[in-house]
Amino acid sequence: MLTLWGRDTSLNVQKPLWALLEVGVPFKRVDAGGAFGGIDTPDYLAMNPNGRVPTLVDGETVVWESNAVTRYICAKWGQGTLWSEDPAKRAQADMWMDWQQTVLVPTFLPVFAELVRVPTAKRNMDMVARQSKATGEVLGLLDRWLDGRDYIGGKTLDMGDIPVGASLYRYFELPIERPKLANVEAYYARLQERQAYRDGAMISYEPLRVKE
Repeated sequence: MLTLWGRDTSLNVQKPLWALLEVGVPFKRVDAGGAFGGIDTPDYLAMNPNGRVPTLVDGETVVWESNAVTRYICAKWGQGTLWSEDPAKRAQADMWMDWQQTVLVPTFLPVFAELVRVPTAKRNMDMVARQSKATGEVLGLLDRWLDGRDYIGGKTLDMGDIPVGASLYRYFELPIERPKLANVEAYYARLQERQAYRDGAMISYEPLRVKE
């Protein structure tokens, strides 16, 4: 049985989880990481020496790192839909996947961490305001790219949408100031129409919230 290791409240787990739900392949998910622990055991580290989630086990094949796991799923089960045989189109998806990892997440993560993992009285709201503004500016790039496009790759969902789209649920759910980004807002609404997105990415982060 195909197995995805990782708690579903992890954004990095939500990427391959959403991808698996899109392609419709049977799998089981095993809670690991966070409050569930288990990622520092010898058995887990034998699969994933990085000691993080997610980890995908497909028979003798083991894949870790969220974008690598997502690519593997799309390449194996999403050909013709999430995975393009055109190297140029695939490179475009890769660019946005890496952009999510290296630009969007580092800009937005401080906001999420401060508002969810830090007690109200101890929050640095000046930093939250600065980083929220910076996140809006970063998403302005995505907004311009989406002008005239339904999805990152054009008219249909593909691999490049998964990391970026998975990040938007938290961005739009947190109580922060957001600039008007009409194309991103329409894109997010479009994603919410997909059952796989609702089940794989729109997962409450309340279990991660610190107790006041």
